[in-house]
Amino acid sequence: MMINTIHLCVIKSPYKCTCTVIVSEVCSESIMKNKEHTRQVRDTVVKKFKAGFGYKKISQALNIPRSTVQAIILKWKEYQTTANLPRPGRPSKLSAHTRRRLIRDAAKRPMITLDELQRSTAEVGDSVHRTTISRILHKSGLYGRVARRKPFLKDIHKKCCLKFATSHLGDTPNMWKKVLWSDETKMELFGNNAKRYVWRKSNTAEHTIPTVKHGGGSIMVWACFSSAGTGKMVKIDGKMDGAKYRTILEENLMESAKDLRLGRRFVFQQDNDPKHKATSTMAWFKNKHIQVLEWPSQSPDLNPIENLWKELKTAVHKCSPSNLTELELFCKEEWEKNVSLSMCKTDRDIPQATYSCNRSKRWRYKVLT
Repeated sequence: MMINTIHLCVIKSPYKCTCTVIVSEVCSESIMKNKEHTRQVRDTVVKKFKAGFGYKKISQALNIPRSTVQAIILKWKEYQTTANLPRPGRPSKLSAHTRRRLIRDAAKRPMITLDELQRSTAEVGDSVHRTTISRILHKSGLYGRVARRKPFLKDIHKKCCLKFATSHLGDTPNMWKKVLWSDETKMELFGNNAKRYVWRKSNTAEHTIPTVKHGGGSIMVWACFSSAGTGKMVKIDGKMDGAKYRTILEENLMESAKDLRLGRRFVFQQDNDPKHKATSTMAWFKNKHIQVLEWPSQSPDLNPIENLWKELKTAVHKCSPSNLTELELFCKEEWEKNVSLSMCKTDRDIPQATYSCNRSKRWRYKVLT
């Protein structure tokens, strides 16, 4: 025991003056915060124990209580470590049954919201915060994600895609190097208004993203590419019809194949748009001795140009075109820059796509990445 404080009280009264000394005796050890021994000290205890030292000798050598030495050694014997073990923490407010029910509901109804799950748990007497439910779902591997969009596939579409994948399953990469891929797409002037983050103070409206109805104007372009690089890009004036499509092919198809060094025996890919499959258009291909790849309907996921369009639109809108003339100029410039060489690896991507399509029996729909 040791004296910590001495209080001196002087009591005055009309009759007498009393001086009282109050001594507070407090055990110094009781007010000290219990400190955890370092990992080095615990390792030393175990090391001495392995060397044959007893509890008493270890206690005297390290100047720590014998009970502490015993506790360290018992823990080491049981867990084979001197590190701190995970604390159990606060018990969960939800029972194991409720947690399983939450996971089951989320798996059964993927579009259910956290608010709906919160209300369902409250109905059975378990009132918890939305973040608690979110953590439970995360631990089970379920995370909130934006649902992917995909074209509606009829049974005939699935069968055609599966037939296409099966027929090309054994094709070599060299075969796909001969394919010239083509498609049309719409480029909007202010169409790329994706979510963006800015640094600003609270309750201020600075650094906004301007939005314009219908994208503020747009242009339609036709382009082609192969594993060797990008071919020609053409702006489509007015409404596209069969005659205009054949004019585009006449002026750009053979020249693109020549620039990409595909030779005369290349294969041309196009989708099943009516103007592409028109009798006069197919007759044009026959007269030019151009082989056309049979293509299943509703299958943009098999066409690698879809990924190239995404790369192109991102690159063009970084240039911030202010009018349609600049938009067309930037489209052609970025296209000629070979937007992304990795997107031209059709000799690798297409066999993988056909393999995935064949395995999934065409019930799943995934864009090449």
